[in-house]
Amino acid sequence: MKALVCNSYGIPSEVLRIETKNEPKPGSGEVLVRMILSPVNPSDLLFIQGKYGNQPTPPQTPGFEGVGIVEAGKGLLAWRVMGKRVSVIGQGDGRWQEKIIIPARQAVPMPSYLTDQQAASFFVNPATAYVMTQKVLKIPAGGWLLQSAATGALGKMIVRLGKKLGFHTINIVRKQQQAEMLRKIGADEVISLDQGNIQEAVMKITKGKGVSYAVDAVGGEVGSQMILSLARNGKMLVYGRMSGEPLKFEPGDIMKGQKTVQGFWLSEWAKDQGVLTMLGLFSKLGGFIRDGVLDTPAGPIFDLADYQKALSAAASDSKEGKVYLKINPS
Repeated sequence: MKALVCNSYGIPSEVLRIETKNEPKPGSGEVLVRMILSPVNPSDLLFIQGKYGNQPTPPQTPGFEGVGIVEAGKGLLAWRVMGKRVSVIGQGDGRWQEKIIIPARQAVPMPSYLTDQQAASFFVNPATAYVMTQKVLKIPAGGWLLQSAATGALGKMIVRLGKKLGFHTINIVRKQQQAEMLRKIGADEVISLDQGNIQEAVMKITKGKGVSYAVDAVGGEVGSQMILSLARNGKMLVYGRMSGEPLKFEPGDIMKGQKTVQGFWLSEWAKDQGVLTMLGLFSKLGGFIRDGVLDTPAGPIFDLADYQKALSAAASDSKEGKVYLKINPS
């Protein structure tokens, strides 16, 4: 079978190769999934570059999520998903290969109302948006959330989720011309980095109080100013490091007002959850995706053999929608 493999970490277009591997066989409690489609997420590109965080020793196949058909398996949990289209999530080998073995409990059957693209992008961004805002921060209706990377797919999901659930968003963008696009989908306030200081803008919007909730995917100067924008007892989740720069703040910045800065990684959060919690989450996500709240706008689909074109499209600032790799026919 064919698989995309990086034998060392580095520039994606240089270190990825298509290789032939033996077809794996499922053990007890496992299923064999024929992959159909997998998105090319920013986290995938960071993983290939060796910058994601938890980096196993190469060679590795990338791809954190996708959708496929269960072809074989062993055990009762495998039997319940046999022949079904499932979201392939969780730990294990990457999804950019024709077939993959995963624990049967990680194979989540997809409802028929979701397209292959929606099913392939079912978990990482939608779950991160929902879990951060509703399970960890527990933002109430009427609360204010400050977020960086607001023009990304996940940032837009948070804006739409706020509109749906009644919490307000203050959104940080790089350029002023990006503001109108966010306002059209429900952003309450937008702060442009090319027009001023984040902390000053937040304090003006909140009449000097600051925000009680924040989520940062950038780090560096942006994330550091977000910390300074927190209200008393405010809490910020750090879920990315797009700038590659560390957060810089004085201990007194969070001691005064007893503010909290906490890391968030979806896979780490999921490890601490029970089966019923996860099943409830899957159900909630399916409904929000169907209704367009946590939907991922679909972009171009490339065959596995055209992975170089997919990588280029995914890295482009002008891309329209999520880029996907077509692993096998559906």
